[in-house]
Amino acid sequence: MDLNADLGESFGTWTMGDDAAMVRLVTSASVACGLHAGDPVTMLDTCRAAYELDVNVGAHLGYPDLAGFGRRSMDMTFDDLFGAVLYQLGALDGVAHAVGASVDYVKMHGALYDRTVRDAEQASAVVAAIQAYDPGLPVLGFPGSALLGIAKEAGHPVFAEAFADRAYLPDGSLVPRSQEGAVLLDAGIVAERAVRLALKGEVVAVDGSVIRVRPDSLCLHGDTPGSVSTAAAVRAALEAAGVELEPFA
Repeated sequence: MDLNADLGESFGTWTMGDDAAMVRLVTSASVACGLHAGDPVTMLDTCRAAYELDVNVGAHLGYPDLAGFGRRSMDMTFDDLFGAVLYQLGALDGVAHAVGASVDYVKMHGALYDRTVRDAEQASAVVAAIQAYDPGLPVLGFPGSALLGIAKEAGHPVFAEAFADRAYLPDGSLVPRSQEGAVLLDAGIVAERAVRLALKGEVVAVDGSVIRVRPDSLCLHGDTPGSVSTAAAVRAALEAAGVELEPFA
């Protein structure tokens, strides 16, 4: 099982999360590419740390929305979104190569992640840009999403992820962040959910129903309060349960 975290989200003198600690606990690092979060030095530091620890680097792509941390949906045209994705891929790939690393996969962030679950037009723009940059680049995303379906049709390897630290609705979607309880903060609970996802392929929704999920990767959020202790608890619980942690890509 792969364990990924959204990292590289600091900007200038503003620090988001503890990347140095988180990167030691995961097998894949989804690195912000400068449009929704991150800056050149942060990207460089995160890619270097991941490379030195043999952690895979992913391009974490978002809307051009620094002020909103990429969590506000944007009605971008096909060409505008195509260009924004291409820009981010090129930026992170250049930084990664400078430290000996490479971009091993792509994953959407925030509102773009949510939008491309069901919006085929925006998902198509994203996939077209990835295809133009690297036709074989793996795509990590939400199971059953438009993004993964279109990426698979285009010939990209696709991988599904589940969220150990997010609450699920009965229909299998995530509880919106605007609602209380959307993000789980109890490390013990998150660790238990991670083990259940890895071993049984299921997660309990907010109404108590059980949702079947077959993830290739489990995601943790580096910007969540207590993220390092939560990630440490999740990794320890997975290893204690006999789950071998390795990158999916």
